[in-house]
Amino acid sequence: MEYVTRIVIIGGGPGGYEAALVAAQLGAEVTVVDCDGLGGASVLTDCVPSKTLIATAEVMTTFDSSYEELGIIVADDTPHIDTPARVVGVDLGKVNRRVKRLALAQSHDITASVTRAGARVMRGRGRLDGQQALDGSRKVVVRAADGTEETLVADAVLIATGGHPRELPDAQPDGERILNWTQVYDLDELPDELIVVGSGVTGAEFAGAYQALGSRVTLVSSRDRVLPGEDPDAAAVLEDVFRRRGMNVMARSRAQSAKRVGDRVEVTLADGRVITGSHCLMAVGAIPNSHGMGLEEAGVKVKESGHIWTDRVSRTSAPGVYAAGDVTGVFALASVAAMQGRIAMYHFLGDAVTPLNLKTVSSNVFTDPEIATVGYSQADVDGGVIDARVVKLPLLRNPRAKMQGIRDGFVKIFCRPGTGIVVGGVVVSPRASELIHPISIAVDNNLTVEQIANAFTVYPSLSGSIAEVARQLHTRKTDGDV
Repeated sequence: MEYVTRIVIIGGGPGGYEAALVAAQLGAEVTVVDCDGLGGASVLTDCVPSKTLIATAEVMTTFDSSYEELGIIVADDTPHIDTPARVVGVDLGKVNRRVKRLALAQSHDITASVTRAGARVMRGRGRLDGQQALDGSRKVVVRAADGTEETLVADAVLIATGGHPRELPDAQPDGERILNWTQVYDLDELPDELIVVGSGVTGAEFAGAYQALGSRVTLVSSRDRVLPGEDPDAAAVLEDVFRRRGMNVMARSRAQSAKRVGDRVEVTLADGRVITGSHCLMAVGAIPNSHGMGLEEAGVKVKESGHIWTDRVSRTSAPGVYAAGDVTGVFALASVAAMQGRIAMYHFLGDAVTPLNLKTVSSNVFTDPEIATVGYSQADVDGGVIDARVVKLPLLRNPRAKMQGIRDGFVKIFCRPGTGIVVGGVVVSPRASELIHPISIAVDNNLTVEQIANAFTVYPSLSGSIAEVARQLHTRKTDGDV
């Protein structure tokens, strides 16, 4: 009888379900243990829901910022007023019902794909049970919602349990007025005045979305600027756009507490100032779901932050145990989680594997305009991590941008001096998530700016700016921005 490799995956997010598909394809016996529904937070409460909400906000923003310039006439019900309000609004209850419907549909599609591939899906919470056995196997105990337990034996275990919203001790969400990002989809009415605490990617995306939908937004940032981890030029563009559209951006303002006062919320800052709104969204980071899983007993090294240590092929410190996704703290992106999960299975099952290379990862901030990045960053160049030449070209010079009424944004590319090999890039524009792809291909394949410059682009198109930047880098003899 031919032996079949047994794989148990704890967690059904992108790291888990993509690993399951790979392992099943390679002939393993696969069990996915999940307590919320396949797709994980990415599909059910994070990426898919937030980007669905943002899709509605994007239509509102595009219309609001361009309709007059493009010659569009909007009917209104107050013709006698010199500056009438547009009769354009949003039904947040309907938007959120659509958000939830699409998230569940995506989760069901993923479950169907995984089961069709031959994997078993178990509903419950999994934990490691003790050390590796003499034959190299591991035990995973699965606890169902009714309290019953089942023990699975595995040749390899992948932990892909994700994370959950971080909470401040004095700003506990109540799901009604003080919210974390998993609770906003239960709102039936648009917040009149929304305070967003946290100016990272999650905070910036929700702040921009709710402002576009019609809320008056105050963004509380403990740092000098919004998106402190992103390209400084890109962050400056976004903050300027936020302020021009009426957002109250409070820099260097650390929130200390949030409490309900009737139908209002009071947020107290560390310097004693108090700001009020109808609702408050806490977006202050995430905590890995690694507690209570028997990791230390099984020999899995856990960092002080709670993240699981992994190497570039997703191995933990314990033989036969791998980890992927947000629980590792490597790079909180669904695409990275999925790649970590695939790599883990390729490695354990003996298939060809390429170790994870974060310098080829493209990411996107779904604000308006979007901010997409790949490869080495401006901080890497400024800090001497890599020697690179840089050219930045504003979209204002692009003919398609002019036609569409796009005023904000740019394309920036980093290349190595001498060889001209592209090592990074930044795109700030509508649909930057699509425009970054040719730069990602260049970074991943060590293409040169000459090769990018010589490739045909459609005229007129926003992608023409990518080729133009490449041409300027190809002919440029000195460093500096254009």
